[in-house]
Amino acid sequence: MSKYLLNKFLFTVDRDPELVERYREEPRATVEWWESEYANRILGCHSGESSTWLRFEDVEREALASHDYQKLFELGAHPFLTLTLFIAMFERDHPPLGFQLEYARRLSHMALPYPDITT
Repeated sequence: MSKYLLNKFLFTVDRDPELVERYREEPRATVEWWESEYANRILGCHSGESSTWLRFEDVEREALASHDYQKLFELGAHPFLTLTLFIAMFERDHPPLGFQLEYARRLSHMALPYPDITT
């Protein structure tokens, strides 16, 4: 499992409004596309450098493709990255602060110590 790759996905998608909408509307296709096109690009590198070894595991890919932020949290994805992306995608479908309250409710079963979020 690669918490780095999960966080990289959340970080890069959240910073592009078009990708946010694409991920909202077509999550599975977006995850597959991102994994094949961006997973191995080096963050901050504009010269085309890339690696070749980063891939999501099936459980990570499925959690991303199903918008399962609870599972992503359990896998160690950074909660701030998860929350900001999912707010951007789903806040419009809830009353004010409604999504944040739903997020908190769905994660309320978690107890300290929380999953390790170091990468």
